[in-house]
Order: sequence, then structure tokens, then C-alpha cells
Amino acid sequence: MNAIGALGSARADVSAPAKMVVEGASKFYQARSGVVHALDNVSLEVREGEFLCILGPSGCGKSTLLWSMAGLHGLSGGRIRLGQEPIVKPHPEIAMIFQEANLLPWRNLEKNIELPFELKRIPPDKARIQALLERVGLKGFETKMPRELSGGMQQRASIVRSLAVNPSVLLMDEPFGALDAFTRDEMNLLIQEIWMETRKTIIFITHSIVEALFLADRIVVMSARPGRIQEIVEVDLPRPRGVEVQSTPEFIERVNAIKAMIDHRRA
Repeated sequence: MNAIGALGSARADVSAPAKMVVEGASKFYQARSGVVHALDNVSLEVREGEFLCILGPSGCGKSTLLWSMAGLHGLSGGRIRLGQEPIVKPHPEIAMIFQEANLLPWRNLEKNIELPFELKRIPPDKARIQALLERVGLKGFETKMPRELSGGMQQRASIVRSLAVNPSVLLMDEPFGALDAFTRDEMNLLIQEIWMETRKTIIFITHSIVEALFLADRIVVMSARPGRIQEIVEVDLPRPRGVEVQSTPEFIERVNAIKAMIDHRRA
């Protein structure tokens, strides 16, 4: 039995200590139309080793919250902690993956993956990079330029780049939203497998109820702006989850229940 199969029932330990804590987070920012109230008194504890998805309508503050957790946005009120350490700027234990792979077009795949090491002024971990490239199916593509890679391959490279520096927290802002449905399924399976192997704490933003249910231990459902937490949904589906689970009556029922929850709050 391989490592993934051996972890078939794996899910985050509900007794695990909080890895990241959001306490009373509020955010206002100035836009052309005036002051925008993006987040309103959001409090959340993310367990160590948890796969947490944040779901909500467009403009509800999901990305604002995630960027604040990455130390890329300041808050107007409240605070965010990694353990006991306040997050007010980017932190070496936290990596972020965006919807766009953001590979530098003038650097080949290997040089793009080594970029975080250059920015930290430390030697690249060649062995770890090679192991990750093999794990995501990119071994042999090290000298390829971004234009020679498909969208899915570029996002795989982005995942390797983030994991190469071995962060303990991975923040993902709709990373597969621009991919076609088949590639998105492949990427969801891949990130589930990587999470089960590494037990990184993952916080994943999505618009897709199906994607959130497929990936998450818990789903945070946010309201329309100003963003507040409406509900936190526990997902107790066994792992590993295959794509076929999405067609089962139980899964479809859960999708409809969350959709009704969101639609009810919009009405």
C-alpha cells in the first residue's frame, strides 16, 4: 500500500492546536466609489494540519482575508497570529499560491522555482526541488520556459516553488479557477495527495462549493460584503476522495445544502 492509501481515513485532528488565529479582523479601504467595508469582525481558528476552505460570493472579502493572513494586507482592526506571533508582514513559514502561476517569462522552470531561495539569499535545496518536481510530474521539464508549459503545468510549478522552501502554512487564492474542468480535477487530486503526504496547514479560497467539499476538512462560509463568517461546515467524508465521490447522492445533497445556505443569506 502506498503512502496515500495508508492515509485513507486521514483528516485534521480536531484536538490539534490552532496554527493560525484571526481575531476580530476588520478591513476598510478606499476605492474610487468611496470607502469599502471589506471585512467585519472576522474571528477564526485554523487547526494545525487542517485543510480549510473559505467559500463565499464574489467581493465578500475572501481574498482580502487571505492576503491579510499572508501579511500582504494590513487590517483596520483586529489581529492575525501564527501561533503566538503576530502577522504584520510576510513570514517565512507562510507561502502563498495565486490564481495565476506568476512564472517569470524570461526564466526557465528550474530558475523560477529557485527564485524564493534567491530572495532569501540562501542556496536552493536541489534535492527537495527534484523530489517535488518528480512528485508533480514535472521532472524533465526543468529547462522549459513558461510559454512552453500548459496552464496546469504552470500551476504545478507554482506549487513546487511554494513547497520548495518547506513552509508550514500554504495559502491558496483560487489557484485552479482559471483551469478547464478536467485539469482542475487533476489539480484537486494532486493537492489532496500532497496535503495527505505533508500535512501542511492549507487555507484554500474558492467560489466552487463542489471544490470546497471535495478538498476540505472544514468549510468557512462567508457572507456578502462586508465579509462575516456565516457558518463553519464540518466535512467528514473519508479520504482519499476520488472525483467519483462528487456524483454520489450524499455529496450532491451537501452541495445543495451549502448552496441553499448562501442563497438564503443573499435573499
